[in-house]
Amino acid sequence: MSRVLVRCFGVSLDGFGAGPDQDLEHPLGVGAEAVFQWFFHTRTFKAMHGEGSGGDAGIDDDFARRGFDNIGAWIIGRNMFGPVRGDWGDESWRGWWGDTPPYHVPVFVLTHHPRKDLAMDGGTIFHFVTGGIGEALARAREAAGPKDVRVGGGVSTIREYLATQSIDELHLAVAPALMGRGENLFAGLDLPALGYRSTRHVASDLAMHVIVSKVA
Repeated sequence: MSRVLVRCFGVSLDGFGAGPDQDLEHPLGVGAEAVFQWFFHTRTFKAMHGEGSGGDAGIDDDFARRGFDNIGAWIIGRNMFGPVRGDWGDESWRGWWGDTPPYHVPVFVLTHHPRKDLAMDGGTIFHFVTGGIGEALARAREAAGPKDVRVGGGVSTIREYLATQSIDELHLAVAPALMGRGENLFAGLDLPALGYRSTRHVASDLAMHVIVSKVA
């Protein structure tokens, strides 16, 4: 059966998954690179960026690679697509990733502003959804068929789906770093009351990989 998953989502020890002041110079927000150091050195990351067979194997790469297994569609928030705010203007912004994004499946972008579908090289098609998280999930499930739907972020998008108990499982890569400010993944959410439990954890040198599952 199709599941709704969060995979490879980095958070700091104090719970921040994105830094403040996102812009072209800081796609993850200021300081947020610290929570993705576990990912940047992996074979999976290097392959995604056209660096061939470079990168490290091991625990981090195992989790990075599994993050793409059996994924039939993605859901992302608008900030994950780009720094443009308000109306899309001339629609010239086409994402952070160049002509060939790493998704290779339909991606549903949450936004308040309509925009035409955007087909990219490699099979990625961005669909811009103005009807909220319920509409995005319904469309992503239909597009994914028997495969899983991955909620890629950012923080506010994951929080919305957690609050509605829509996510079946999260893989969080907890970095040994403190950010102090930014967007906090956990603030105000009572995950045990929502039916979530920590069901597995594995440590590498750069992160504690934690699986949180919906069990009720």
